[in-house]
Amino acid sequence: MIVESNTVRFDAIALDGGATLAPVDVAYETYGALNAAKTNAILILHAFSGDAHAAGIRHETGKPGWWDNMIGPGKAFDTNQYFIICSNVLGGCRGTTGPSSINPATGCPYAMGFPVITIGDMVRLQGMLIDWFGIERLLSVSGGSMGGMQALEWAVAYPERVVSAIPIACTTRHSAQQIAFNEVGRQAIMADPDWNEGNYYSGNPPARGLAVARMVGHITYMSDDSMREKFGRRLRGKENFTFAFDDVDFEVESYLRYRGSQFVNRFDANSYLYITKAMDYFDLTNGHGSLAAALGRTEARFLVISFSSDWLYPSYQSQEIVRALRARNCDVAYVELQSNYGHDSFLVDVAEQTDLVRGFLASTFEKAR
Repeated sequence: MIVESNTVRFDAIALDGGATLAPVDVAYETYGALNAAKTNAILILHAFSGDAHAAGIRHETGKPGWWDNMIGPGKAFDTNQYFIICSNVLGGCRGTTGPSSINPATGCPYAMGFPVITIGDMVRLQGMLIDWFGIERLLSVSGGSMGGMQALEWAVAYPERVVSAIPIACTTRHSAQQIAFNEVGRQAIMADPDWNEGNYYSGNPPARGLAVARMVGHITYMSDDSMREKFGRRLRGKENFTFAFDDVDFEVESYLRYRGSQFVNRFDANSYLYITKAMDYFDLTNGHGSLAAALGRTEARFLVISFSSDWLYPSYQSQEIVRALRARNCDVAYVELQSNYGHDSFLVDVAEQTDLVRGFLASTFEKAR
């Protein structure tokens, strides 16, 4: 399935922080076909470092989408039956307006002049995109990690527009530990001399700081078991230590350095700052008093999925969502899947996920008719 990215421009968006961003571009991709009644649309929501390219082979690069093992003909999100939409989030750097975009008032990149954003702002812009498609209700909203946060925000903020939600490996608000990891990444970027208070677009980007931030983040995505299985204490192309700091001794060191350097080539450091801060600000209880009260607004049925080895977004956080939904007699199914891949499980361990999602969507579509 060869796909192309598209972009739509909106005149303006009002943000939670009080600012107005104008104009604003949204990059998106679609898969499958929208039916005549416009009742088969599903919005896929990407995690922190993702983008609109969720599935298929991108025409421009030849690379598969980040959830290609879940979206396509006969897959969990079956494009023979459903119309799938995925857009790059507000504040991103893959086609949607963000810090690296040109500020029309200055003719220069926004940099740190970009307004602070929230998960609510991201969802509000997605709502504008769904309106642009002429879709009144989404059959489902789904995503893992930060994508799951957006799915929850959709269900609470726009209850009349969401038939079902599938939040995966996520939380209703970050714990102190989750905020702490994000702050370490932000400080690594801002400590890089090339960051230059965010004004690096005409010079060298803060590549070292961003690479370190990604290395720290990537550790949290894996589990102890998966790292032991993949790397252990194996040395990299040698039989003995070099007893030096200017060379790589361990396989795991080489892997993290590679991941960091690859990330620098595709992601903007300022977007890292803005998006992680939006994640840290997210709290589904804001304005509602309690989680049960917030989720009591939703009209959607839920499938909540977590993974046994995910220590970044541990299962207890998904279980909190389930308890709050059940307290309001909402329609919710919950499964903790056994996996050794840590937080990355939702991206790589898809066999059981596929069965769950396929069945849930089929029953949802049947009930919605």
